[in-house]
Amino acid sequence: MTEEPGQMPDRKKRATGAAEMARGLIAPVEEEIIDLLQVLVRTDSVSVPPDGHEADAQQALHQALRSHDIESELYDTDFLEKSGHPLVRTQRHYAGRPNLIARIPGTGGGKSLLFSGHIDTVTAPGKWSVDPFSGEIREGRLYGRGAWDMKGGIAAHFGVLMALQKAGMRLAGDVLGESVVDEEWAGGGGTLAARLRGITADASVITECTNLEVLRASRGGYFFDIIARAGDPSAYFTKDEVVSPAIPMGRILAWVDQWQKRRRGIETGQVYKDFSDPAPVQVLALEANRFDPGTPWSTPTEAKLRLYFQYLPHEDVPGEIRMLRQSFDEFCANDPFFKRFTPEWRALVEEPLLGHELPADHPFTECLAAAADAALGEKTPVTASEWPCDAFINQREFGIPTLLLGPRGAGAHNVDEYVEVDSVIATSCVLLTAAILWCGVDS
Repeated sequence: MTEEPGQMPDRKKRATGAAEMARGLIAPVEEEIIDLLQVLVRTDSVSVPPDGHEADAQQALHQALRSHDIESELYDTDFLEKSGHPLVRTQRHYAGRPNLIARIPGTGGGKSLLFSGHIDTVTAPGKWSVDPFSGEIREGRLYGRGAWDMKGGIAAHFGVLMALQKAGMRLAGDVLGESVVDEEWAGGGGTLAARLRGITADASVITECTNLEVLRASRGGYFFDIIARAGDPSAYFTKDEVVSPAIPMGRILAWVDQWQKRRRGIETGQVYKDFSDPAPVQVLALEANRFDPGTPWSTPTEAKLRLYFQYLPHEDVPGEIRMLRQSFDEFCANDPFFKRFTPEWRALVEEPLLGHELPADHPFTECLAAAADAALGEKTPVTASEWPCDAFINQREFGIPTLLLGPRGAGAHNVDEYVEVDSVIATSCVLLTAAILWCGVDS
């Protein structure tokens, strides 16, 4: 059907109406959304494998939802350890690490929508200009560990449930919100536990820190260490040669550099075609001896390298890793030093993270993009993430179409992390607009 000049397409009309409704519903709970965010940032939920102590933050969220008369449930994730699922990180502990699920039931006949986010954060080292657990607001920015990655997104998506509950409104389909544990450090345990428990929906949004862009794809990732050991420390201060892997380690870095160049030339597919480095190869750490003032000057007998290879959604990640390992073995076999002193290859997590991609013309991609355009009042980029996450578990393992959208900010995994307060409210408006469009409203 051809639109008349100046006639607004029906889809745009529906999105505009839904956005107006969403803004009206969110306005009465804006302060409560930011209050919740501050509570979450002020509650330490740092995880360091194999453990994590997310329980206090989940309890705080549980109490906040109860204060809004929203029924929510905390459930332990320790059943993962006996589930036998191949994606379980068997080296991690899950007892005492609860997930949270809440639901605004629909009136019936509509599609369901799940909002999901991880409550765990990385550590907060370095010199911050504020207390990393203060939740301090300065010039429109709320600071603290996890403020952007991703407690801002969690507050935003539970804000949708708060708005619906406060208005006494039910959509046709169920609206679910969850907060999961163990996503950082290449985890995914909380999301896997939620899906294995049977919590599902017709579509999901992970409210990661996307700067209000709609992300329809994410990359996979493989983390591993190479450890070279050589020499005898007792030879130091003797007439014998002191053998050290520190200088030969430079040749391994040259091998990494070759792979970095090789990966930049791979077939990107459509969604990653505009990325200058579509499948990064990154050195995360390099160590042969310490620079600490108290460390004696000595020749190291061990050198370690931590590497991070990212993979695109269409790639066979296990196959690529086998090819990578074969390449390294061939390098060592042809290097006189490493042929004699064989390095250790140690994967940091098994199995690797996988990518995911939802087509641009999928109904849910079109729905969330239309919701973002209408709620934000401008054309929203629909693109791909610069990092892996747990989206592949929802979509590839359990068949739930999954997109990412969350607030603006900066400093994830670094000092002075912050989220823009206004963007948290904007995220809530986009998500509620999408829920109205996707789940439906009874006439």
